[in-house]
Amino acid sequence: MIDVRRLAVLREVARHGSFNQAAVALRLTASAVSQQISALERSLGTAVVARSTRGVELTQAGRVLVEASDAISAELADAEEEIARLVTARTERLTVATFTSGGQRLLPPALLRFTGEHPAVELTVVENEPEDSLPLVRSGAADLALAYHFDGPPPIRPGDGGLVWTPLVDDPMWIVLPAAHPLAGRESVTIAELAGERWVHGCLMIVDLLDHYAAMAGFEVRTACRGTDYVFAQSLVRAGVGIAMIPQVALTADLGGLATVPLAPPCPSRFIGTVTASRRPRPLAAALLRALHETVDCLPLPAAH
Repeated sequence: MIDVRRLAVLREVARHGSFNQAAVALRLTASAVSQQISALERSLGTAVVARSTRGVELTQAGRVLVEASDAISAELADAEEEIARLVTARTERLTVATFTSGGQRLLPPALLRFTGEHPAVELTVVENEPEDSLPLVRSGAADLALAYHFDGPPPIRPGDGGLVWTPLVDDPMWIVLPAAHPLAGRESVTIAELAGERWVHGCLMIVDLLDHYAAMAGFEVRTACRGTDYVFAQSLVRAGVGIAMIPQVALTADLGGLATVPLAPPCPSRFIGTVTASRRPRPLAAALLRALHETVDCLPLPAAH
């Protein structure tokens, strides 16, 4: 049987890439860390780290163990919290990670539904992009993450650190224009029809996507602003700085001075889902997931404006 204490040592070695730095974090000697790793390798019959003058790197077996260790650590933390709650009647807690536009549009009504059924739960919300929120779920620091991906597969794979992707809603792209723009009022618009426009970006990940689809349409994107906030991008469109490609969920409620037109294929799209741990889900996380699905089912669909 694998020694859980040795797994903890391997996690620190993986985190720091060094026996010496892992030893400092664990308050052990570097020799003791090395001995623990060697003992782990002997019990498994295979190497878990590759040693070199530049430090140590995980082998494939080592990566499997670290992912399992993350899941085990999170499971133990859940069990400890549940036992403490049973013993002391401690307040139940739920931590949710979310990206900005999902936190603005989807999460608040879902939380209203959730707190109506669970008024005594202490909620914590962490704003993070998926690349930062997924590790929080993997480690047990967050119970659920509201996340997204663009074209291609979800941001996790089966067996990736014990995480599960649950699709929530497709989030198609719209073009946001100044209200007086010649294309305002169209039922849809293609990327090719937007050649020569100046673009305001509300997400850096969209820059590469737009460049790709623009190249397919035979033109280069002229950028007016590379921002990281869709609301800010739409305010710049309103001011006449350029046009923007915005996911449907991120469209601002205040459309004064703006026109919104669906983007016709071929075009990128965004897909929103939730990430939870594959181990037995906490009832509170499952309850919030249900509330999110109910919220999505009630979302009003925008019309071209």
